[in-house]
Amino acid sequence: MEEIIKVENAVKVYKETRALNGVSVTFEKGKIHGIIGRNGSGKTVLLRSICGLTKLTSGVVYVRGEQIGKDVDIPTKIGAIIEYPGFIPELSGYGNLKYLADINGVVKKEKIIETLRLVGLEEASGKKVGKYSLGMKQRLGIAQAIMEDPEILILDEPTNGLDKDGVKEFRKLMLKLKDEGRTIVIASHNAEDIGYLCEHIIELDKGEVVENDECC
Repeated sequence: MEEIIKVENAVKVYKETRALNGVSVTFEKGKIHGIIGRNGSGKTVLLRSICGLTKLTSGVVYVRGEQIGKDVDIPTKIGAIIEYPGFIPELSGYGNLKYLADINGVVKKEKIIETLRLVGLEEASGKKVGKYSLGMKQRLGIAQAIMEDPEILILDEPTNGLDKDGVKEFRKLMLKLKDEGRTIVIASHNAEDIGYLCEHIIELDKGEVVENDECC
């Protein structure tokens, strides 16, 4: 097993609340991993700590062997949707991705167009995002997460707002990316999505791991 993400005894305290309480988990490279749990179970806090967006009270997170907050602040080659994806409503779908792509300067126009096609937004690429439905914005968030060909995808409730066809397309895309060797971590309250896609499932409750199982 080749570990790509390792979390050791992660604790995050907000005032009187322990959002994470001694979480230790590892994520194997090239698999789809699922994190389930009720609202407030610690799913989003765990994902944020992996992405370097939340500093732990104690414990450590390693991504590709580098300790977050010590070796690197923000790990590279990660695409993420954490909570609700934010976009500039006055810009089109293409314009939003172009704006973000220009920050790093590694994604060309053709790649943006191809990514929009992959998530089913090719025809709506010129439409202002302010007029997008919730499902369309979620598709755009997925496009943002994958457009720079990340090695690791961290997705928090990625099927929120998607209709039945959108969920089907999302699952197909995730399996395609997994077959390309990507590592994917999905947090969701949707047990069907997790059961269909994930080879490894972690259940959190009150900031603690209550299940950590490999699937068939």
